[in-house]
Amino acid sequence: MEIKVALVGNPNVGKTSVFNTLTGLNQKVGNYPGITVDRKTGHAKINDQLKATIIDLPGLYSIQPNSKDEEVVLETLFDEKNSYYPDVVVVVAEVENLKRNLLLLTQIKDLGFPTILAINMADQMAPKGISIDLSKLSSYFKCSTVLISSKSGLGFNDLKSAIASYEYADTKPVFELTDVDETYFKGKEYKAWLNRSQNAQFNSIHKIEDTLSVSDIKRLQQKETVRRYQLIQGVLKEAYQKDINKATGWQAKVDRILMHPVWGYVIFFAIMLVVFQSIFSWSSIPTDWIDEKFAQLSAWISATLPEGKFTELLAEGIVPGIGGVVIFIPQIAILFMFIALLEESGYMSRVVFLMDKLMRPFGLSGKSVVPLISGVACAIPAIMSARNIENPKERLITMLVTPFATCSARIPIYVIIISLVIPNTTIGGFMGLQGLVMTLMYFLGFLAALGGAWLLKKMVRSEVTSYLIIEMPTYRRPQVFNVVNTMIEKTKAFVEGAGKIILALSVLLWFLGGHGPASTFGQAEELITQENKTPEEWEDEVQGFKLRNSYIGMIGSAVEPVFRPLGYDWKVSIAVLTSFAAREVFVGNLATLYNIGSQGEEETRIVERMRQEKRPDGSPMFDLATGVSLLLFYAFAMQCMSTLGVMRRETNSWKWTLIQIVFMSGLAYLSAFAAFQLLK
Repeated sequence: MEIKVALVGNPNVGKTSVFNTLTGLNQKVGNYPGITVDRKTGHAKINDQLKATIIDLPGLYSIQPNSKDEEVVLETLFDEKNSYYPDVVVVVAEVENLKRNLLLLTQIKDLGFPTILAINMADQMAPKGISIDLSKLSSYFKCSTVLISSKSGLGFNDLKSAIASYEYADTKPVFELTDVDETYFKGKEYKAWLNRSQNAQFNSIHKIEDTLSVSDIKRLQQKETVRRYQLIQGVLKEAYQKDINKATGWQAKVDRILMHPVWGYVIFFAIMLVVFQSIFSWSSIPTDWIDEKFAQLSAWISATLPEGKFTELLAEGIVPGIGGVVIFIPQIAILFMFIALLEESGYMSRVVFLMDKLMRPFGLSGKSVVPLISGVACAIPAIMSARNIENPKERLITMLVTPFATCSARIPIYVIIISLVIPNTTIGGFMGLQGLVMTLMYFLGFLAALGGAWLLKKMVRSEVTSYLIIEMPTYRRPQVFNVVNTMIEKTKAFVEGAGKIILALSVLLWFLGGHGPASTFGQAEELITQENKTPEEWEDEVQGFKLRNSYIGMIGSAVEPVFRPLGYDWKVSIAVLTSFAAREVFVGNLATLYNIGSQGEEETRIVERMRQEKRPDGSPMFDLATGVSLLLFYAFAMQCMSTLGVMRRETNSWKWTLIQIVFMSGLAYLSAFAAFQLLK
């Protein structure tokens, strides 16, 4: 037998850790139908007779949603016909903010589900001077209550036992709506009231027929929340005790340093510097190994398999293209490891609070920092996360400038260009110059976002004022399993997403580079004379002539005048042009272009092949001027078709989408042009 178990809880209660502990590695990540919100499901063995599909729902504070991801929870719990409708709901709470967590518990319980209250972080009770009477909580809220610690594994057997006994759970409501308004709510169910107040249209819920105005609904919602908190407060007076004399208070001391108006920013910059320096120093050995092995594989395929188009496709198209992405797995994994560590420890919420005052003069709010920080991973979910910004002006501006944040797709470009043009030296004997430049690229994206927001603030008008309200989670030691799981999950998503595009483009580029007009490409051997040339020199000249006169060479020659003022030859121009589909294909496309016609004679790695590329005058193709030009171009350019699609959907406007791409592309071109012309 297999049942469905939904995990519900406020943000920062450790719900993801509970999910990971229950499911282990038996997880699957996807999106809810019709909405780009992460959906995690996993499988767990409850006992010998019972298995469960665990559904990790987005975090929310109340069953009355204010954002799209919170609506997912409401829809999942309302629609009995959807495939994720749970048999039992586990409300995850945490010991220090139990009062706030219990509001959600009472609402879930009143929907009629078998409900379990799992109070997480039980290991923090003694250090915080907290004691909880579980029997009183269970009695008042008519549900099983267990203490758990996802850190130590404490209480998970009790949690599984409670899940296994879900059929015997008391499903009666704990709160009477008549306490809010006896005249209106007499005889009415909580589901029907939620259906009415949220304007939900689920066939399984009968509707309340009335003529309530919006203001009436808001008034009743507020009154309901107040009444529920009054009930909760009365329960906690008897069941929850906290002796503040036993609390150490060290977290407040740490907060005074990390959120200091001066030192807070210095510490944040130092942390980011360590992160990006580590991307270079820690990943150098695995990156070099991967690079070398893919070069050897291409050479082996060319030397071993029979000559023909299929061998050329493998050696010159597929292998170099995929290698151009796989080579950056170490850097991507390290980045997500640090992001997971910062989030797990509770530091990220401090960064949001710290940045609030910095955001407001630019037309943004503290909540805008969340999409900007999330944009370090990917702009698409970052733009989606702006849904929780209530102010329409701040939400629009946030979405428009979020793509300036340096997403993980830019890392392959930054890493390889910085490796080519920035010396691998140290400053003061400990600070790597390459890591410093990498850090500055991230801050450049952040400054560009602020500058763009300041300009948009002048264009978009709004009289509504918003304020930042954020909970500071308890500092906690990151769990190794959660960090590793995040690294694997995010890196896998990056490679799979980029790999599909790169494979298709690599095959296309190989075809265009290996074919051309019969009058030139097809007659290369006859048109290139062998006089005064060694066989190797003649072969190289023939291959160069073929590539230049192939279809990809013709396209490159056509677009080269547009990019020549930026310092790019026709090969780099092709890589830049095709990367408008996705930034991360730039390196893979260059690897494919440089390997076309190479005969696989040398096991040349990508970086070395790019370092050997020359201009017609014999100077290096990738010098400081061209390198800085490329860095600035990719720092500002909007080169992601998926991001454009999300922007169009979220803004419901082609106007703002086109303004965004024109502004970012124009800024990228002009900054790259200025850098090359000044440095050449």
